[in-house]
Amino acid sequence: MRVAFERQKYLIDYTLAALLRRKTRNLGLLLVYALLVFLFASVLLLSQGLRREAAALLQDAPEVIVQRLAAGRHDLLPADWLDSLRRIRGVSDARGRLWGYYYDPAVKANYTVMAAAERPLAEGEILIGAALARVRAIGVGDVFSLRAASGPPALFKVAGILEPSSELLSADLLLLSESGFRALFQFPPERYTDAVLTVSNPREASTVARKIALALPSSRPILRSEMLRTYDAVFDWREGVTFLALAAPLLAFAVLAWDKAAGLSAEEKREIGILKAIGWETGDILRMKLWEGALLSLTAFLLGYLLAWWQVFHGGARLFAPILKGWAVLYPDFRLTPTVDPGQILIVLAVTVVPYIVATLVPGWRAAIADPDAAMRG
Repeated sequence: MRVAFERQKYLIDYTLAALLRRKTRNLGLLLVYALLVFLFASVLLLSQGLRREAAALLQDAPEVIVQRLAAGRHDLLPADWLDSLRRIRGVSDARGRLWGYYYDPAVKANYTVMAAAERPLAEGEILIGAALARVRAIGVGDVFSLRAASGPPALFKVAGILEPSSELLSADLLLLSESGFRALFQFPPERYTDAVLTVSNPREASTVARKIALALPSSRPILRSEMLRTYDAVFDWREGVTFLALAAPLLAFAVLAWDKAAGLSAEEKREIGILKAIGWETGDILRMKLWEGALLSLTAFLLGYLLAWWQVFHGGARLFAPILKGWAVLYPDFRLTPTVDPGQILIVLAVTVVPYIVATLVPGWRAAIADPDAAMRG
């Protein structure tokens, strides 16, 4: 065991010395390689981080949301539907929600406006998201103006700023009282935007949804699991668009790996021929080339992955955030929770490190089985 360990140690020492003899070429290769790992790891870390945040936030979402459809479009839900929904077996509670959108020409952004029945707000009070407070430069106690549906502006007193920890969902959110919401949008009485249900057994949510669809044919039940799948589909699409944009550097890396596999330089062939002539075995040369590929590729992987990890979790993920987070005027300001996913690391290793190591071994094996005299003359 000790002899084998010493043998590998000497092979590593020799490999490092060989890499340093060609330091200019290897340094350039290392930087390009690390940049490629950085780009791919940044996309994976950011997309997985956003998926985790979305899944964590949606865990508190209603089990079932019920919308009313008219001619295939979302329509207002009458209040008497709530009694019908409560009578369905498996539904423990049903309540109506009031929400909508408001376009602010001053900011050129859409706000999400909701009636917060669970918060004690007066008709003239409002709660605003942290991103909106930053953009509009307003705080608690200031007056916030919105143009009512009837024409004249509606004035609201800012009663509070929503917690920054919820900014992923509340960046552009406005919370009003029910009376304030209905007055702002001239919303008809006994009508709601949709209804949210509490299911006695969450595992039977899909069964409850089928019962709702049979009892109320013009309804559309939406499950929390369906919302999670929708978020996953959106992130998958955006991740695919980003990887498509990285096709050019990936092609360049493939050309580099192919060039590496195509053969060694004359100097490297002579070096292998000399090593064979002084007694090195074919296995020793293959292990030396394996260490060469592993040292270079793993160093590039560590540099690129650590830089990507810092850029995503501590640098604001500014490189790919506009693509993966979406295009918006009011961007939420939040920090992703730093995590290390072993499966994700294996994916990056399989895509970047393994092909390069294989590309290093193939020409080394060809040179090692060749005649030493021919290799030294070549």
